[in-house]
Amino acid sequence: SDDGKLSFDEFRAYFADGVLSGEELHELFRTIDTHNTENLDTEELCDYFSKHLGEYENVLSVLEDLNITILKAMDKTKKDYQEASNLEQFVTRFLLKETLNQLQSLQSSLECAMETTEEQTRQERKDPTKPEVLSVQWPGKRLARRLQRNNSLSSNNPYSSTGWIEEDSQWVIQINRLQKLIDKLEKKDLKLEPLEEEVLEENARSHIMIVQHQMSVIEEKVEEFRLALKQYVESASAQGGCLHVSIQKLPSNFHFIVYEFWENSNAWNSHLQMNYSKAFQRSNVDFLETPELITTMLVPGKY
Repeated sequence: SDDGKLSFDEFRAYFADGVLSGEELHELFRTIDTHNTENLDTEELCDYFSKHLGEYENVLSVLEDLNITILKAMDKTKKDYQEASNLEQFVTRFLLKETLNQLQSLQSSLECAMETTEEQTRQERKDPTKPEVLSVQWPGKRLARRLQRNNSLSSNNPYSSTGWIEEDSQWVIQINRLQKLIDKLEKKDLKLEPLEEEVLEENARSHIMIVQHQMSVIEEKVEEFRLALKQYVESASAQGGCLHVSIQKLPSNFHFIVYEFWENSNAWNSHLQMNYSKAFQRSNVDFLETPELITTMLVPGKY
């Protein structure tokens, strides 16, 4: 609420990761709240996390320096680019692109590490307590990040030989192929290939679930719907079994189409039971002109 402190509800909305239960989050909140005010101030947050930084103290320090350096370079580029020669402008564009590729490569490694640790924690936890489900996500968190990795994985990535990225990159390849197939179907430019028989490997994830939502929104409710849709997409994208979420809006009317890619039908069914999914469905009763049309399709996981 921009009052310089965090209530428990605000703390939970920001820090809930889908792994810790509500009780565990409340216990963490009380641990950080050394002033016993039922609100966290900046000093308490800094004190708590400073004790646990470890190697990440150096990482965050370097990132701060990197941020300042990049901003200085961007500022100089803004001043000098227009007056530069064609060759100099080309070099500038190349350097910007290469800098972006390096940053995306680093981001991909961090995201893979984060997902792997979260998944490992979920598998190891024997506590039946239900994890806390996010109602508000960090800005832009994980949204379509798996597809972004397709452009960020490079030979310069120090983790490109690990299983983390290899497994995710295979999913990215499958998703890209599926999207190309959808594009061909929409353009009605499909060329059938000779029939091939495929034998699935033992224990392979055999099918990916593709879900299409078609929603016609009441004109006066569009802005409210956009906010609800944004929260839904961010929450869905944060789930371990979600591969990709994409939104399309038809230019002629207030018609939205949402595509979701899930690792399998079980992941999709679990997603439907989450609080954020149920909340979005309830809100659509007020936002939509007609009932939402949902279409699902299973496709081979090794397409």
